[in-house]
Amino acid sequence: MIKTITRQISDFEGQKLSEFISQITIGLFAIIGFAYGFHYQDLSATMKIYLGGIIITAFLTLPPWPFYNLHPVQWLPEISNKETEKDVK
Repeated sequence: MIKTITRQISDFEGQKLSEFISQITIGLFAIIGFAYGFHYQDLSATMKIYLGGIIITAFLTLPPWPFYNLHPVQWLPEISNKETEKDVK
């Protein structure tokens, strides 16, 4: 299972989704942390909430989850050396 997780890659749409998730979650935790810290006048709690958000965001966006590869890229087939030699001459 570890081997399949480490060999997967994200497609372009998956990278876009990952970026969107990271921006929303970090922003959300920053707002929640600021509001909580402002209300209780506790900077330490603000930083803990924000750090928790960064950790959750990292868990959601850094591993190559399968839902980040729903639109795989279809690459062109490889050209053999014989075909390229014909094109050069």
